[in-house]
Amino acid sequence: MIKPRIQEAINRQINAEFYSNYLYLSMSAWMESKGLSGMARWLLAHYEEEAGHAIRFVNYLNERGGRVLLDTIDAPPTDWDSPINVFKDALEHEYKVTSMINDLVDIALEERDHAASTFLQWFINEQVEEESTFKEIVDKFELGQEHPGFLYMLDKELGERQTVSIANIADNQ
Repeated sequence: MIKPRIQEAINRQINAEFYSNYLYLSMSAWMESKGLSGMARWLLAHYEEEAGHAIRFVNYLNERGGRVLLDTIDAPPTDWDSPINVFKDALEHEYKVTSMINDLVDIALEERDHAASTFLQWFINEQVEEESTFKEIVDKFELGQEHPGFLYMLDKELGERQTVSIANIADNQ
């Protein structure tokens, strides 16, 4: 049986993961409205990935005999000044998520919940990847934004990202 403090923290994280999901959907819709379908597709794939993260937490709570308690999801922003600001906001958001995952690990260690601590290691590694990926995109924007055709090329590059179904993401625990 999972300890109440861990269950509460994981339920908060489930809500945060669904907020992330919502945020990336909003970012994708904004990019599409600006004619940047490649970036929109990339962010839509990330939207699906975030839903998979939430489902991983749901499955984990259920496996441990906990109770999933879904909460209200705040509305994400819907407008940005530029494509680079979308990715800068996404990078800042990923830094926040990393902090939340670290806090979850701290709680698991304080509660001496080794199963939760082990489960959370996947998310620690995932956050390193998430931050690195968004930082790389922001860096590309900063390097290329003065060059003609840059936005077209980055849009095309990001549009080549392969999508994976939410069910497959959640199952790969």
